[in-house]
Amino acid sequence: MPLTPDSPDTPEASAARNDIARIDALSTHHDPVHDGVRVRWRRFGTDTTKPPIVLLHGGHGSWMHWLRNADALSAGRTLLLPDMPGFHDSDAPPRVAPGEDSLLPLLNALGGTLDALVGAGTPIDLGGFSFGGLTAARFAVQRGAVRKLALLGSGGHGTLRRMTAQMINWRTAPDREAERAALLHNLGALMLHDTATVDPLAFEIHDISCHGTRFRSKEVSQAGGLRKAIDTLGVPTLLLWGEYDVTADPRPLVALLASEGPDREGVVIDGAGHWVQYERAAETNARLVKFFG
Repeated sequence: MPLTPDSPDTPEASAARNDIARIDALSTHHDPVHDGVRVRWRRFGTDTTKPPIVLLHGGHGSWMHWLRNADALSAGRTLLLPDMPGFHDSDAPPRVAPGEDSLLPLLNALGGTLDALVGAGTPIDLGGFSFGGLTAARFAVQRGAVRKLALLGSGGHGTLRRMTAQMINWRTAPDREAERAALLHNLGALMLHDTATVDPLAFEIHDISCHGTRFRSKEVSQAGGLRKAIDTLGVPTLLLWGEYDVTADPRPLVALLASEGPDREGVVIDGAGHWVQYERAAETNARLVKFFG
């Protein structure tokens, strides 16, 4: 398990940690191992009459990318949230030789451990955020038995980003205070649009998750492959972006992706940035519950 970064002893930071612990306590933890790679899965809900929902987090992320969604999505379904291999509470996947597909070992460990929990060939509904969107699409192609696919601010789309602020390399910060300042800057520059949502809970999730990241996801996301994967799948697909997502130009991208195949629904949520399911949780939850059915 990665080291947890020190947090300031303030009421706001303490409340944020308590919120994370409260949601985590609603889940059961499972640690199946595939080819020597242990993956931590959190299971919310107990309904086994419908296919489980599996949601994959983004790069420099963890299961906590879905913290504001777990309650709503597990109300009538079983919800499975992994820390993907190389992130937070899970083992790192094996490294690959230069030029090989670095995502493949992650996909293999993810698929093997999921099948250990639900059974190989068991239908699932699948979703992914950011790097997790591209991962979900490729995972669906590899595993099969995916009923519906939801992509939120997905990476791998191959179109231009529209970043307006430079990211800061927090790993090179000289001390914890400078590191926290860099992480806070990056949270506003990349993840969230409304400054009011850059709150202590968002920061704690971002801080903990970044410190637990050992997989280089940026190169995977920028290499593309999303459109090929969803074309191959041909399952009902929700394409959801926040209006101000800086990793894409959402309205034309959503229109393009939705037009390229049947059974695709494109949605742009007003007022939201990249981390749409956190910034506009209620609207995102309603969209996902309706889509998964």
